[in-house]
Amino acid sequence: MSDSGEFVQRIKPFRRELLAHCYRMLGSVDDAEDVVQETYLRAWRAEGTFEARASLRAWLYKIATNACLTALEQRQRQRRALPSGLGAPSRDPHAAPVFAGPEVDWVEPIPDALVSSESDDPGAIAVSRQDLRLALIASWQHLPSRQRAVLLLREVLAFSAEEVAEMLDITAAAVKSMLQRARARLDEVMPAAEDVREPTAPEARALLDRYIAAFESSDAAAIEQLLCEDATLEMVPAITWFSGKTTCAPYIVHHALGSPGEWRMAPTRANGQLATIAYRRGEDGVHRAFGVAVLSFGAGGIARIVLFADPELVARFEGPVADGLIHHTGSDPVS
Repeated sequence: MSDSGEFVQRIKPFRRELLAHCYRMLGSVDDAEDVVQETYLRAWRAEGTFEARASLRAWLYKIATNACLTALEQRQRQRRALPSGLGAPSRDPHAAPVFAGPEVDWVEPIPDALVSSESDDPGAIAVSRQDLRLALIASWQHLPSRQRAVLLLREVLAFSAEEVAEMLDITAAAVKSMLQRARARLDEVMPAAEDVREPTAPEARALLDRYIAAFESSDAAAIEQLLCEDATLEMVPAITWFSGKTTCAPYIVHHALGSPGEWRMAPTRANGQLATIAYRRGEDGVHRAFGVAVLSFGAGGIARIVLFADPELVARFEGPVADGLIHHTGSDPVS
């Protein structure tokens, strides 16, 4: 057996990609971090059983994937959701939103800084960002856990059918069958018009700045101008959501915009997308953490806003500003 310290250093570089994989499987940052920690603990304990004929990366993914499957089996509800996955959009933007009860587990946003590729290859960075988009995470949650694992291992991580079969202790034929069923299910649940166009840096910055300025100045006309005609608005933990500018804009104006100065916002990135951290002014005049909004862009405007109204999420995204964006600076639990 090699020195344990040396072994930990060999497996440490895989942490970011393993966290991304577990997040895709589980839809929860907290759950994913717990499973990655469990993966490293299992790997350290089983170091003596690692056989060099399998790659270290594949071996770690085998441990992580099976730990995710165990976690899903132990969880009361195996699927996390966004509001658009729970029912039809509301037609009344003036009515109060309806909030979900404890029976719903929500998909959580993940800071890019936790899982971003350390590669300088723009292609690799673009692929990793697209594979973390909220729409994809929510869609994958519709798949049975083992189908979800097969799809992610084969189509996101590009492991061979034989490698996936070995990881899951099934046959290569079973892998191919599960993959076909997973693709068919995704065709049923994937948003028909999810625009994954990554804006150019100037376009993205301009749209983000306009969005922040509109909220901070309570500019209703600017908000309406920013939204695409087919924009959608989702507001976790409400099950109420809206589709189309004709309902999204009135809801924002009547229920969210408030008075000038009520909001303060800071730019960040989540799920490979531009996002904002939101702070709302209280009765005492102090702005306190409110939540995180993840944005998708269409042609010349905002195509989707998913607001996570959870002050506890804000701490994950707060950190020193770099290149105009806020980045998380959490400590690495693998030392």
